[in-house]
Amino acid sequence: MDTRILTVFLLLVTQAFIGINTQGELEMPWPYEEEEEESVKEVTENQTPTGCNCDCQDPVPPTGTPATWTSASPTPDTHTGPYQDCMPECPYHKPLGFEAGSVKADQLTCSNQDQYIGWFSSWTPNKARLNSQGFGCAWLSKAQDASQWLQIDLQDTRVVSGIMTQGRCDADEWTTKYSLQYRTHQHLNWVYYKDQTGNNRVFYGNTDRSSTVQNLLRPPIVTRFLRILPLGWHTRIAIRLELLMCMNKCV
Repeated sequence: MDTRILTVFLLLVTQAFIGINTQGELEMPWPYEEEEEESVKEVTENQTPTGCNCDCQDPVPPTGTPATWTSASPTPDTHTGPYQDCMPECPYHKPLGFEAGSVKADQLTCSNQDQYIGWFSSWTPNKARLNSQGFGCAWLSKAQDASQWLQIDLQDTRVVSGIMTQGRCDADEWTTKYSLQYRTHQHLNWVYYKDQTGNNRVFYGNTDRSSTVQNLLRPPIVTRFLRILPLGWHTRIAIRLELLMCMNKCV
């Protein structure tokens, strides 16, 4: 009897000891739990917003994206909001080709274009090319008022990150300030490029005939059609220009 009682007693003590140790292990805090949670939170906050892919993780752009950027592909009915909101500051810029000549004459139009006859036929939108020289070295607006515009058709949806302007090469005529409009499709309404307060942004241009003034777009815009609308000028509205395309560092 004594042996059986002693055996039962020892079993009970052993089970109690195991239960106490197990409970202690379950209640013991995991030393890296809080650090792991903080790390995950930090990574999430630093990620590029949904819909953007700008960190070179995917070297192949999705179908339909601008050739020079790897963000989400725009569609005609969402040509503003999400793309301008998610687009980061552009890391690299590349001239579209006004100066190099890859931008063709039929890509450039202007207000009152049918009136460019006689002397004005030498100052058509096709002459609005950075560093152009000689007679007819700029686009000259035939009318001098705030309803004039110079339009560029990029022929495909691109990411525009900046604009460079000069005045007329052979006379003291230049554009001092302007605004921009854009749209991804010719059947859509024009949209003004806005500043941080939601107002139409005013870009300050030239103060002489030959200096180049560069204005970067932060954020850049996804568009096919772009209009420059002169708001101020010296003597006459005159523009030579180059557009800058946004380039991903992966390209």
